[in-house]
Amino acid sequence: MKKFSFCIGFLLLSFFAIENVKAADIFFDKGKNLFNEKKYKEAKFNFEKDIVFNPKNEKSYLYLSKIFNLQEKTELEEQNLNTVILINPKNEEAVYNLAKLKLKESDYSGSQNLIDTLLIFCKNYCEKSKKLRTEVTNSQKK
Repeated sequence: MKKFSFCIGFLLLSFFAIENVKAADIFFDKGKNLFNEKKYKEAKFNFEKDIVFNPKNEKSYLYLSKIFNLQEKTELEEQNLNTVILINPKNEEAVYNLAKLKLKESDYSGSQNLIDTLLIFCKNYCEKSKKLRTEVTNSQKK
């Protein structure tokens, strides 16, 4: 009887875990669609709901950082980019965006360090990073 109760409990737990994953996917996908439609307030809410179900979804944090960038909420943008990098240190877009943000804040050494790190592992952001490196160098000369 104990084995039967254990099996039923395990099946129920598995079912709810699978449902939570599906819900998280739904929130992220809906948030991404709303973001593409420029409905940022609704998108933000869905990315936040996704994070409740999947706190390690770097994509939701990345999209939140993009929303905060558009809203010019620099501190929140930086927090979300740092979270993405904490979850995945090799997320090229997050490292690149944080380097751009640091440059905008006149933190040249912080920007340069991020670019140097990105150039070690980049695949998609290599050219953009090299251009940003030049921009940082030129800004330091001013």
